[in-house]
Amino acid sequence: MSFARFARKYKLYHILFWSALYAGWYFLREADFANKAMLQKTTAIKVLELALMVYITNLVLIPKLLHRKRYLLFTLVYVPMIFLSCWFKLTIIFEYVMNIRDFSIWDNFKLRLYDNIIPHYLLVSTGAALKLLLDYGRAQKRLAEITKERAEAELQFLKSQINPHFLFNSLNSVYFLIDKSNREAREALHKFSEMLRYQLYECGGERIGIDKELMYLQDYVDLQRLRKDDHYKVNYNCGTNVNGFTIEPLLLIPFVENSFKHLSHFSSGKINQVNIDVSRSNGQFLFSVANTVDYTSKGSTEPVGGIGLKNVKRRLELLYPGKHKLDISEDQGWFTVNLSLQVDKS
Repeated sequence: MSFARFARKYKLYHILFWSALYAGWYFLREADFANKAMLQKTTAIKVLELALMVYITNLVLIPKLLHRKRYLLFTLVYVPMIFLSCWFKLTIIFEYVMNIRDFSIWDNFKLRLYDNIIPHYLLVSTGAALKLLLDYGRAQKRLAEITKERAEAELQFLKSQINPHFLFNSLNSVYFLIDKSNREAREALHKFSEMLRYQLYECGGERIGIDKELMYLQDYVDLQRLRKDDHYKVNYNCGTNVNGFTIEPLLLIPFVENSFKHLSHFSSGKINQVNIDVSRSNGQFLFSVANTVDYTSKGSTEPVGGIGLKNVKRRLELLYPGKHKLDISEDQGWFTVNLSLQVDKS
């Protein structure tokens, strides 16, 4: 690992930056202090206080307030915070480093304002401006990646697309050829037709209503149930309050497909089971899929979390940056995926 990658991984560049600032500050003020110990303490206090204000602004105020367009609240917090921090810093320096016990920031306030308070606002604001520029760059890069991936996905879709009218007409013909007494076969073909209709006609936009996405998921689960015998158990639970918001189309199905693909095949004794739970709580959409796995089976050499999960992880990173949490785990014969999404009302 190169030093640059090592520094980025462990955030060492933060330490290097503040150390360089300390050294530069010390060098520029060295001639003004006869007492070197006092200069060291004063410089350390100033650098530490500045770093604290920069990190509070960049890591808390900007993401929580400014990025959420709460400009007035940001101003009401930011302005007094910097002033109080500057006053506290000067109090410590004068009273505990320089032993000037009667210090008051209001004495000769114009000079304090010009020499300390205004420069302090400028320094912290410079750090905030750099943070905003970096965030803008990352957002533009992410937007370009999303645009590229969507274009590639659309191209692949167009390459593989079958004429939908011909396909649906063919499915209808097969449907009527199946004997009416064979209810399961007719029902399975009908569900398959609805799933195909959803993929061809409903998924063209950026977002889809959660009810349609879950209906597609339900049809897929029902088709899988038809393929399983008494050794398999499939539980699908969906809360009644999961409605009223949109989601990226076909975002959930890879998790369910992976669950059935790598489901255990115990012939006796143990149950082969898939559990799917969908709920909504406190503005979070919660989606959980768990399946039993058989590590002694030789039916598949592919890892349980295959390329499908890697692709959906990438989609989540691009489409829900900072608004999702994905936990994938294997424990005591179960493979579990827990996804939470911050959702807005449509």
